[in-house]
Amino acid sequence: MIRSDIDHDAAIEAAVEQLDLDAKTSLLAGRDVWSLPALPQVGLRSIVMSDGPVGVRGVRWAGDDPSVALPSPTALAATWDPDLAERAGRLLAQEARRKGVDVLLAPTVNLHRSPLGGRHFECYSEDPYLTGVIGTGFVRGVQEGGVAATVKHFVANDAETDRFTVDNAVAARPLRELYLAPFEAIVRDARPWAIMAAYNSVNGTTMTEHRELVGGVLRGEWGFDGCVVSDWLAARSTEGALRGGLDIAMPGPVTVYGAQLADAVRAGRVDEADVDDAVRRVLRLAARVGALAAVPPAVPADRLPAPIDGRALAREIACRGVVLVRNAELDGRPALPLDAAGLRHVAVLGRAAIDARILGGGSATVYPEQVVSPLDGLTAALPDTTVTFAVGADPSDEMGEAGAGFALRAVVRDAAGETIGTYPLPNGSITWLGEVPEGVTYDALHSVEIAGTFTPRDSGEHAFGTKGLGEHELVVDGTVLFAGTQEFSGDQLEGFFAPPVERGRVALSAGTPVEVSLTYTPVKSAEIPLPVVVFGLAHSEPERDPGDMIDEAVAAAAEAEAAIVVVATTERVESEGFDRTDLELPGRQNELVARVAAVNPRTIVVVNAGSPVAMPWRDDVAAVLLGWFPGQEAGAALADVLLGHQEPGGRLPTTWPATLADAPVTEVTPVEGVLPYSEGVFIGYRAWDRGDNAPAYPFGHGTGYTTWEYDSISGDANTVTVRLRNTGDRHGREIVQIYLTPGDDSVPRPRRWLAGFAPVEAAAGASVDISIPLPLRAFEIWDETSNAWTTIPGEYRIDAARSFTDSRVAMHVTVG
Repeated sequence: MIRSDIDHDAAIEAAVEQLDLDAKTSLLAGRDVWSLPALPQVGLRSIVMSDGPVGVRGVRWAGDDPSVALPSPTALAATWDPDLAERAGRLLAQEARRKGVDVLLAPTVNLHRSPLGGRHFECYSEDPYLTGVIGTGFVRGVQEGGVAATVKHFVANDAETDRFTVDNAVAARPLRELYLAPFEAIVRDARPWAIMAAYNSVNGTTMTEHRELVGGVLRGEWGFDGCVVSDWLAARSTEGALRGGLDIAMPGPVTVYGAQLADAVRAGRVDEADVDDAVRRVLRLAARVGALAAVPPAVPADRLPAPIDGRALAREIACRGVVLVRNAELDGRPALPLDAAGLRHVAVLGRAAIDARILGGGSATVYPEQVVSPLDGLTAALPDTTVTFAVGADPSDEMGEAGAGFALRAVVRDAAGETIGTYPLPNGSITWLGEVPEGVTYDALHSVEIAGTFTPRDSGEHAFGTKGLGEHELVVDGTVLFAGTQEFSGDQLEGFFAPPVERGRVALSAGTPVEVSLTYTPVKSAEIPLPVVVFGLAHSEPERDPGDMIDEAVAAAAEAEAAIVVVATTERVESEGFDRTDLELPGRQNELVARVAAVNPRTIVVVNAGSPVAMPWRDDVAAVLLGWFPGQEAGAALADVLLGHQEPGGRLPTTWPATLADAPVTEVTPVEGVLPYSEGVFIGYRAWDRGDNAPAYPFGHGTGYTTWEYDSISGDANTVTVRLRNTGDRHGREIVQIYLTPGDDSVPRPRRWLAGFAPVEAAAGASVDISIPLPLRAFEIWDETSNAWTTIPGEYRIDAARSFTDSRVAMHVTVG
């Protein structure tokens, strides 16, 4: 429980008075990539920050300190369950404390403005109300665990193209009603301790200098009393950032604050009083997380939540987030759930079934201790059933990091060749940005070897490669495949993250382990003022004819009673730093599904994608499950849902188009640096409802394993009560969704919009009443003339629905 009776102000003022200008300005600048400096003279230890929304990576981007990997934020939003989001936040606070992290850089509450948004998977929804409610639960959970949540990216960071320089032109009304709305709700209802300023500009001003939105709206109107931290490398101007309300410029040690800010004060370009205000906010953050010795933390140790089983919660969220969008009748009953007792033979198909895509790329990446693949999960859950696997289609034609079959460690050596540290690795990737492992210094580090064994799954020619700038020596089974320097002609930092380069192939036998070694000598350059060790061992399976692979999968499906096809996007399709250009599944996965469906009527497709993909075969298969990026317990959760041990509890948090051409908002590329949000308030279902095209699946859609009858709705403009019955033969869970439709169309508004929701559960045959409050804001618009929220009086229809397009009972109220 967060204590509200602790007064930190006196201790903060005392600390400010003891600090000189240089100490104060140093506190506003990153000490390194992930932390702020300690100031022992006032009892302040260093404050440590870390990504991300699905797990806590810690200060090193490496797998030698594993993290729990929860399902993607789209999966969490698909549960429509703020209490579950709160538990997810508590778990991540628990993980943060274990890793010595004070500030979690999450949640991301930007909107799904367009299905092409490359970081779609890291955000919650196209709807600001749903986003705000789920985000509020998450922030409460994190901060109940004594860790600061950082709500990001403030504001309108809804695409990745030119994100450092784009100027998003957003009118006042959509800015308030859509893009600011989730931040406002979370500030009001969860009181976050930090907010991150985005890279982009809004209406001509970069967000790290946006005095109107940071000082005027966030701090002034909403009363936010926490810290504003820059996105990494977003701060560009010393004077502009301070005047704009930015408290912390990250990362360090070279930032626009620190010594540059002290110089600006001495030169009279900025006021030291503004520096003091920022320092007070940083010290308040420190006090809340327990980094300021003079005061107790906001959550004392004896009030921390009870420990949470990370694996169990990851599995629960994955189940609850799965959206069953199609479940056709076969032989008089739905295709799902499968009857395990009568199931003799199942075919599991698709590369993602064995090499699970569990999370999105970029800063959301964490390294779990173990991953349960769909194949592993189903095999374990069906011990008396023959489970046949075939790759069928591989979504990627690039080499991937060394993973399945590799047992690896990192060996760090000094210039004399002496070992100064050995650390386990879960895969072939090392990304040490700003920090190196405990017991090692960057100055002493001369080389790092990824060493161990590889046990192939398949016989044939395996390809091996390298990733990262610097000198490499790659040896596989005693053969030197490469010894030389890997260079990059463009930006050096970009070169560290460039795709791997194939260095050679080795014929290997399935089940026979071989020694592998990649020794790397990093580039140490004055242009990069941080410790940077970024490289990797890459690998790809023996090449096979793609047509033969599909034929093999089709043959396996034809002999099975059920065919489960797992399709997925790749990190080259969904990741931080770029937007998508289409909604297509990569590779020949669509062909695989179509051909399998032609030979097996019980074809069940599982889609592992963080955002919408086109599914041209969706009406030709028996069932479609949207599993998002399902986290480390992917396979266990999938087996739970397919076999009916758990109900697929999710509902769509965003509309899924049939084709990209149907989507109402597709422009994510700026023209001459400007991206106009010309659609105004009409994004997502608000826009679909105005057009002639129907989506593949509407906002809020999803079904479970039972049926529901909505009996009645009653209430007023403040609260409605819905009575519904579980008319099926098993316990079930439903999401009751409330939509408003205005009777007066004199003000340009969406035809209807989400105003409330609640999850309910009931046993077979049981009835349940659920009361759902309606916020006043649901009846208001932002009036651009008066610059204020204005209630629009008149009659409103209130629908209780199963999705945006599936109303069940309705009533009318009059407002104002």
